Amino acid sequence: MNRCTRAFIYKDNIKFNLEQIRKYVNPSVKLCVAVKADAYGHNAVLTSKIAEEAGYEYLAVASVDEGIELRKNGIKAKILLLSLSTPEEMSDFFKYDITPLVFSHEYIGELIKVSDSYFKDQTKFEVFLAVDTGMGRIGTYPETAGDEAVLINSSAHLKLAGMCTHLAVSDSLSPSDQEFTDDQFKAFKLAVENVRAKGIDPGICSCEASAGLLNNPEMQMDMVRPGIIAYGYYPDEITEKYLKSKGFSLKLKPCLSLETKVVAIRSFPAGKSVSYGRTWETPCDTDIAVLPIGYADGLLRRFSPGLTVTINGKNYPVVGRICMDQCMVDIGKNNPDVKLWDRVVIFGPEESGALNTADVLAKIGNTISYEVLTCLKRVEKDIR
Repeated sequence: MNRCTRAFIYKDNIKFNLEQIRKYVNPSVKLCVAVKADAYGHNAVLTSKIAEEAGYEYLAVASVDEGIELRKNGIKAKILLLSLSTPEEMSDFFKYDITPLVFSHEYIGELIKVSDSYFKDQTKFEVFLAVDTGMGRIGTYPETAGDEAVLINSSAHLKLAGMCTHLAVSDSLSPSDQEFTDDQFKAFKLAVENVRAKGIDPGICSCEASAGLLNNPEMQMDMVRPGIIAYGYYPDEITEKYLKSKGFSLKLKPCLSLETKVVAIRSFPAGKSVSYGRTWETPCDTDIAVLPIGYADGLLRRFSPGLTVTINGKNYPVVGRICMDQCMVDIGKNNPDVKLWDRVVIFGPEESGALNTADVLAKIGNTISYEVLTCLKRVEKDIR
């Protein structure tokens, strides 16, 4: 495929970030990097191989298919499935050695039935118990964790190997949100104690992803699950500046650039409207560069007005509404610095020549870098 709108993944930056995280985390704590959603748009297989080489014990996915893709590409690390599946998918847990999160008597009971049909020997397959401490998504409540652990370990082919929860507002600096995070941690520890009270080893206990790890390093427990920081971005309010103010240091490098080329330059007189809705008119005679990238490529419609793109070391504004497949840029009249077929960088790391990062786009679009990175579904990706 020769389309000029492409993303480029900087594999050395992924390696750098994973090594920085390893230095930041307590040496005894296991590491589980989130490679779901194609590693936040960074190529799950590539990222998983780098993580294995860096000594990461676990990889986290969101679907069975994501786990199968890793196994079919030779990934040997443990794979933790963070979302629930249907009974039709459950036998693939065993076939491809994918460790599921489980909870509720109904879900665990269904998995027991499937495991009893699948295994003909004394195999004990590891599962993690999901605990809902305030996220309101999936998980048993702390007071029922012990009973569900008993159900797991009383089955012929399942074994409790760990417990996980997810922090809902650990990326916030507000006092009430920090108090809520503290309450979640207390609730999770209660769930763990309730499992121990049943005479069951809770296994690997984990409650922190990127934000919690940075904002509450005392909650690392047995394993942490970094996601966005592996790809070079800080989670919401937990910035590099904030970390330094707390006496911590974690240098990160963005790992992906989004690029295209100028495919047309058009001269417009003053008062000419550009794009759908006629939301922008040329204030004076100017030239407009047309780029073959739009919201179907992840350049969200709401990024304009406000978005600038980098051409030959300078930023130029995207004007008018971003279309599905194209957008327009005001480059000024007779600009010698912008020519037909010139490379355009939407965002990326410093070495890409970009003057924007995904965080810049996220602020314009009132979203987060996670969404900016994971919505590049139509864009082919190369490795640098």
